[in-house]
Amino acid sequence: MISIKYVLLVLIIPFILSCSSALDDYDNTTPEFDLATYFDGEVTAWGIVQDYSNKLTRRFCVDIVGTWQGNKGQLHETFYYNNDEQQIRIWDLIIAGDGSVTGGAADVIGQASGGSQGTAFNWQYTLRIPVDDTEYDLFVDDWMFMLDTDRVMNRSYMKKLGVTVAEISIFFDKTKPVRKCQ
Repeated sequence: MISIKYVLLVLIIPFILSCSSALDDYDNTTPEFDLATYFDGEVTAWGIVQDYSNKLTRRFCVDIVGTWQGNKGQLHETFYYNNDEQQIRIWDLIIAGDGSVTGGAADVIGQASGGSQGTAFNWQYTLRIPVDDTEYDLFVDDWMFMLDTDRVMNRSYMKKLGVTVAEISIFFDKTKPVRKCQ
């Protein structure tokens, strides 16, 4: 006898998979996202973290300085959280000839990878997050969307065992003069 849970699972999985987004969905959209052009120099960002129940758990601001030499770049990010905590993450990035991007940072497990299509950039990686006395490795599905030459909107989905445990929304702005977080 087939269980009801099995039948529901078989019926729901195709629906869930059909709702996911792919970079090809953004083919021919503008403005075109160029990671090295946008993150070259100073950028300031503001964001929020929401838990699995959509409760706001953190607010933050980020000062970012991007430098590039050819296809190799570094993003130096300084996070300022609303509880006065500060965090630094330094990304080392490489853009391949086909436009794909790989990279890493001290709190990234393995290698991050991604690419852009039209106005979108999708970046995926596993991030080690300390919470109290425990560290959690969370899969991050990061989507950035170019709004105009100076502004980018970012939505990140943090998952554990395929379940979204947190969502992050970030607004990037590189207009002059750059307003620093501190």
